[in-house]
Amino acid sequence: MTASASPHTGRPRDPEVDRRIALAAVELFGEAGWAGFSVESVARLAGVGKASIYLRWQTKEQLLLDALAAHVANVADADTGTLRGDLVDLARQLLRLYVGTSRKAALRMSLEAPTIPGLAQRCEELRHAQIRAARAMVKRGIARGELPEGTSVTLLLDTLCGGVVMHVMSTPAHLQSTLPGQIDTYADQLVDFLLRPPLTAP
Repeated sequence: MTASASPHTGRPRDPEVDRRIALAAVELFGEAGWAGFSVESVARLAGVGKASIYLRWQTKEQLLLDALAAHVANVADADTGTLRGDLVDLARQLLRLYVGTSRKAALRMSLEAPTIPGLAQRCEELRHAQIRAARAMVKRGIARGELPEGTSVTLLLDTLCGGVVMHVMSTPAHLQSTLPGQIDTYADQLVDFLLRPPLTAP
């Protein structure tokens, strides 16, 4: 996704101002949602004038879409050589998405996408990136004999992503600050649980 601002002449744009505006947009959207999102509020949070924003983006929809594209990252496929390593890497990426500075915005996206012009497409891009990454991992795992033929990509992805989101959302507010330091440990634990032999009745 590329920037949507119209061309202008005069003094070159300051990349640091661009970054501050985009981060402010992501933070505001995460805190207030689309109903509380406005150019005025973003400008106030970023410490710039409204004119600085309108020089870069014509509408608040364009501002939000570009900010989310820059600071709410897609999930990438990483071939570590083993299924477990691949899934741990995927879990870590998802955890960073949902416990980082953009976590509230990422959660808002899944809830409010249908009501915001263009945002539904951004959510689809993230979802498809997750699916592509998981599908590639499963195919490699089957090829290496680590998974049986016919393993469901959908169930694997639902379990992994659902575990990440549930972990983040169920953590009490006073413990949320501890989540970034637990990313590696929880990713290992989640994947080990996912890959362990199924429980059987005695």
